[in-house]
Amino acid sequence: MAIERFKPTWMDEEIEMLHESALKMFKSWDEHDEKWRDSGMLDREAWLEAGQMGFLCASMPEEYGGAGGDFRHETALVYAQMEANQSGFGGFLHSGIVAPYILHHGTEAQKQEWLPKMASGELIGAIAMTEPGTGSDLQNIKTYATKDGDDYIINGSKTFITNGQLANLIIVACKTDRSAGAKGVSLIVVETDKAPGFERGKKLKKLGMAAQDTSELFFNNMRVPQANLLGTVEGLGFAQLMQELPQERLIVAIAGIGAMKLALDLTIEYTKERTAFGTSIWSFQNTRFKLAECNTHYIASSALCDAAIEALLKKELTVQHAALIKYWVTEKQCIVMDECVQLFGGYGYMMEYPIARLYADARVQKIYGGTNEIMKELASRYM
Repeated sequence: MAIERFKPTWMDEEIEMLHESALKMFKSWDEHDEKWRDSGMLDREAWLEAGQMGFLCASMPEEYGGAGGDFRHETALVYAQMEANQSGFGGFLHSGIVAPYILHHGTEAQKQEWLPKMASGELIGAIAMTEPGTGSDLQNIKTYATKDGDDYIINGSKTFITNGQLANLIIVACKTDRSAGAKGVSLIVVETDKAPGFERGKKLKKLGMAAQDTSELFFNNMRVPQANLLGTVEGLGFAQLMQELPQERLIVAIAGIGAMKLALDLTIEYTKERTAFGTSIWSFQNTRFKLAECNTHYIASSALCDAAIEALLKKELTVQHAALIKYWVTEKQCIVMDECVQLFGGYGYMMEYPIARLYADARVQKIYGGTNEIMKELASRYM
């Protein structure tokens, strides 16, 4: 029997159908999983399939090629992806993080040009914030842009960029005024096929998320049209980032919910089938107690995220609440994964078992989207 949670008020029949349809597609990708993990990224064909199925940019308006949904639809897709153990797909960053920057801050021409191609999978999105010497401290990025005729000339580098090898539409955080601190930060959209001076570094080998395309990026006098400034005014990049980061952090937490559900379902099934000392592992009180504790973490985390989803839909999700939810849920996710691996025993340490991959994938949840230490620091400023 699969574990259950309280049915959220934002969930309706349409959202459930979307979740089931997406789950079916993501599970069909199992046959490619080993190849993708070995190569360090998915095939571009997978992105095109997701686009054809309507699973990219589900919350973007129909006039820009999207499905005309809202954040509930993105949530259903994130749950489906994680419940299918397809952490390598960067779709929820593409659809739930990159596309909203363009929708909320781009010009009409930018929306018309880029969003339909993102919805189809023709353009794969990424956002480049982190630098080799700057992680969560976005005010002190070193990448900079200077004007030259009708173009910007961008110099610098980024690292740990999700979708970095495949992305051909990258939002780059850079300084257009290096003397102005946060007020000098701008977001410039780079179409990589049209950007001389753009270079991809190596695919980065990670502890987990082996199939997720994560890369270094280099900008060597990279030339980008000034028309690619996100919006029309320089210096708004930091404010744009702060406006969009709560949704990004909620998505990180939601991904943790989906992963916890899969881990619990797998572990309950395994402990009921696996025997030790002539009886099932499930029959031991310690097993049942540990899984009851993990189930509590899952139910509580789900309820917290459901409340945050409702707040976001009403445009009431605050910076501090998103930060605390991201911190708390990812901490619980890592606890659940550790307990589940322990109950699998030696098999839990074998990468051929999904639980081992879930364990490895979970650790970065406390790091990206802003480290959990930064989340607590950020939230404490509002107390």
